[in-house]
Amino acid sequence: MSDARPVAFVTGGAGGLGSAICAKLASDGMRVAIGYHHSAGAAKHLVSSLAGAGHSVHPAPVTDTPALTSLAAAIAHDYGRCDALVNCAGITRFVPHPDLNALDDQLIDAILATNVRGAFAAVRAFRSLLETSPLPGGGVVVNVSSIAAEIAMGSNIMYCASKAALDNMTKSLARALAPRIRVVSVSPGLVDTAFVKSLDPTWREEQALRAPLRRLATPQEVAAAVAAVITTLTCTTGSVVKVDGGRTLG
Repeated sequence: MSDARPVAFVTGGAGGLGSAICAKLASDGMRVAIGYHHSAGAAKHLVSSLAGAGHSVHPAPVTDTPALTSLAAAIAHDYGRCDALVNCAGITRFVPHPDLNALDDQLIDAILATNVRGAFAAVRAFRSLLETSPLPGGGVVVNVSSIAAEIAMGSNIMYCASKAALDNMTKSLARALAPRIRVVSVSPGLVDTAFVKSLDPTWREEQALRAPLRRLATPQEVAAAVAAVITTLTCTTGSVVKVDGGRTLG
């Protein structure tokens, strides 16, 4: 008997947010294919810890379109379906916003290639699989964004711009791919990952107090939002779902 459990492919699946998303989707009964670039060890460790069975790991450099095309074919061969694509791969580097010279062309190109072009390329590669998903509401693309897209505050100016582009692309793709594929951004504020916990506690507390809820989001809360978009918000597309404690309320 064929396995009827939905399949989700998560780019950047071994990172702080990606691993929480993979764990949540697996616990909700999905088969999870974890995409990684430089984190093979972390991805293999993660897949062994996921609830359920049928999970897998795959090299997924999102800036390599031929590799993504081959990857989609491999997912089709191994699973026969892909119901959800979670674009969680992303890069950045802390550069003070006034220091324009430190934001060099190489970093700009890398951020835009990964955070924007990479997400688009993944959608393009997986489109035909997502179009045939039997999920209620159809196949789903979840772009993991950031409220930096709206407040223009973040690790550097180009990172903010890349997330703004991602949210805009979410809306364009939602129109272009409807009605068979839904496209939604999940937009966290600062998330209390292991990396953020390692930063200056005073700065971290200051950031938390800027949100009306007076705390940072957890990776698990972001993962829950991603899962809700896939399984529950079946009439939602082209939207930006914020997980920021109200930080964007001003």
